[in-house]
Amino acid sequence: MKRHKEDQGPKNYVNPEWVESMAITADYNFAMAEFVGEANGLTDQALEALTPRLEAAHRDLAERRQAGELAFFDLPYQEDTLTEVKRLARSLKEWCWDLVVLGIGGSALGARALHQALCHPSHNLFPPARRHYHSRLIVADNIEPDWFYGILDGLDLRRSVVNVISKSGSTAETLAQFLFLYSLLKGRLGAEKVRERFVLTTDPAKGNLRRLIAEEGFPALTVPPEVGGRFSVFTAVGLFPAVMMGIDAGELMAGARYMDVRLRNAPVAENLAYRLAAVYYLFATAKGRPIQVLMPYASTLGGVAEWFCQLWAESLGKRVNLKGEVVEVGPTPVRAVGATDQHSQVQLYMEGPADKIITFIEVEKFKHVIEIPGAFPHIEGLGYLGGHSLNELLAAEKKATAYNLMRAGRPNLTIRLPEINAFTIGQLLYLYEVMTLAAGALFEINPLDQPGVEGGKQTAYGLMGRPGYEDRRRELETAPALLDRYLLS
Repeated sequence: MKRHKEDQGPKNYVNPEWVESMAITADYNFAMAEFVGEANGLTDQALEALTPRLEAAHRDLAERRQAGELAFFDLPYQEDTLTEVKRLARSLKEWCWDLVVLGIGGSALGARALHQALCHPSHNLFPPARRHYHSRLIVADNIEPDWFYGILDGLDLRRSVVNVISKSGSTAETLAQFLFLYSLLKGRLGAEKVRERFVLTTDPAKGNLRRLIAEEGFPALTVPPEVGGRFSVFTAVGLFPAVMMGIDAGELMAGARYMDVRLRNAPVAENLAYRLAAVYYLFATAKGRPIQVLMPYASTLGGVAEWFCQLWAESLGKRVNLKGEVVEVGPTPVRAVGATDQHSQVQLYMEGPADKIITFIEVEKFKHVIEIPGAFPHIEGLGYLGGHSLNELLAAEKKATAYNLMRAGRPNLTIRLPEINAFTIGQLLYLYEVMTLAAGALFEINPLDQPGVEGGKQTAYGLMGRPGYEDRRRELETAPALLDRYLLS
């Protein structure tokens, strides 16, 4: 039996000193009026004025959590899920080289974020032995035909496992991909062997995929019914791909638990999630800055920023508030990556419309230090770099960007990770989930639903001929005809 790296060595997260050294922190100095001016920044008084509302939100969240209404809070404590995931993954890793995730939105972004953050950047390019026989990850989260065909064309499907993820079991894009791959593999492997090539992750009791599991005997994992897709990274949706890739999912969950304890025990005014939610809420409302840029200074955290964009947009972009009043609220998240996007987006942030708040994610220590050689010292524009490192240059770029934005009256703040590892990423993802609920309370909307997405889904069902959605098709077919004068050629 192959010895996988995840089974070796002590677990860092049981060392209290190490745990404390890995705590995520935030610095919002450059978002405050003392630094960017009264017109652009926040005051202590404005933040303190939100304390009663956040205290009420804290009590409400605690009560709803106790009542089982907010199941995502408890996911990091569900060791049974991780045990089940590891058991299934262990049997598949003996022959699986590639894990293909069929999912979209929250069913895909968490796995991609974990892959980018916690696997070697060349993980998918390495041969199996260099990956310690962990699987590559291929996330097929779009149905564009040439792209999907191209992904499959590069795989040895005989050594691939297909993880079909749909909580409802009715996601048209995911089911269409599943039907194609199932038919393809059934033709190559036969009806009996094809089942072991698929793992279906879905609702425990209902839906089309659950019916297939019952009828055909596909291996299966569960998405808790009370957990929405964008909050599902600590369920089998995120944990199964993580374990298949060799990520220490136990440490990931330990990080989330550590953040949960921090947030539950901190006073509201010192609570990391609540204070960040208050900052973003005030900039979106009182300061007219509804665009929130998340800019990690680490390419490996680009997937985390992408995951956050869905969490923030789908949770907070709402037409009506909790009273049923039309409010049409919601901050707009934007993904950027430093230092890359200093050369593509920062010009807009520095001198464009004053409608943005920028959040940097800063990593204090990377795994590697790359020294810059002191070649060509006689050329001033090259010589000064010698004797420094890429690490120093990246830190200087971030510090300089934040400072110059502040000097231009452009508010920004920084979230600091001591390192990028499973423990700190678990903290960060959980922090963002709790922050989203706190922001929902301030905006007075429901951050757990997504009614605006359903209309498009239902019309697409009608166009594809799904029974029960004929009215949706007729509605589109009888809509006003397009006018030739608005068509360009």
